[in-house]
Amino acid sequence: MATAEQIKALLRSHADRDDQRFYSIALQVAAQEARQGHHKLASDLKTMIERSQKTTNLGLAVPKPTPLAQQPKGDLKGLLELTHAPVRSSELVLDSEVQERLDQVILEQRQKDRLAKFSLFPRRKLLFTGPPGTGKTMSAAALATELQLPLYTIVLDTLITRFMGETAAKLRLVFDHIRQTRAAYLFDEFDAIGTQRGAQNDVGEIRRVLNSFLVFVEQDESESIIIAATNHPELLDKALYRRFDDIIRFEKPDKEQIRKLVENRLASFDINSLGWEELTGAAQGLSSAEVTRACEDAAKEAVLHHENQIRTAFVIRALERRHAGKQ
Repeated sequence: MATAEQIKALLRSHADRDDQRFYSIALQVAAQEARQGHHKLASDLKTMIERSQKTTNLGLAVPKPTPLAQQPKGDLKGLLELTHAPVRSSELVLDSEVQERLDQVILEQRQKDRLAKFSLFPRRKLLFTGPPGTGKTMSAAALATELQLPLYTIVLDTLITRFMGETAAKLRLVFDHIRQTRAAYLFDEFDAIGTQRGAQNDVGEIRRVLNSFLVFVEQDESESIIIAATNHPELLDKALYRRFDDIIRFEKPDKEQIRKLVENRLASFDINSLGWEELTGAAQGLSSAEVTRACEDAAKEAVLHHENQIRTAFVIRALERRHAGKQ
């Protein structure tokens, strides 16, 4: 029979309408039944899966809404980068408070017409802070996916130039696009333009860019979602904080979140024999991204050894390598 983790993975993929993952796990269940000698059940499962896949391919399944958006052209080419990969909220493993605040943003955006009747406005200018790999960028993508909006990332390498006044002019183009095209806009590594004015390494052009950003974001009355993300909130100018509707702090995962990350990433494998106490202890101090990559490394090791079961030693070894790489 299917393992508890496989059943949970099937339900999660069904809830997310992730057909590809659902069928992949279902086929693994059928193969597992065949190995256990349950050939009739395995054959029935495979037939049902193939029939369902044909129905989906014929277009009879409910299509997922896809926002219409194109890569920017002209003066905006290279300034904005359209991200196509959707991220579902269920894929995130976050602190409960962070998840609640993201859910609140989604709720307010979905009910913005109702709020408008009382002259209230949904949160849409957000500042994400926290260590690298803790889910800031993925959360921005999840917000865009849940709200069925395109996600544009501002390419700071192209935005910031050495010519006086040129960066501010490019920033104006970005905010014109924000006003004209409703979408989610991510200013990643935001400290590159949000550095404190008067800091020891203050550069005149960057100071002018920051002043321009403060004016543009203050005046912005669009319906777009503006998200700034930084690993170094201590570098940001204090005037920035009051320009955002919400400031959300992301942290490295605790033991419970580490277990969820491992379960999510290794849902296709038998993980019933994992030593969770040892494993979660070994993962302490790593970011969510590092834990996920360690799980992928352990999965590769299991596959290359022709095993369907993930051993604790595989995961521990992969986690230790991630720790060593930070030193």
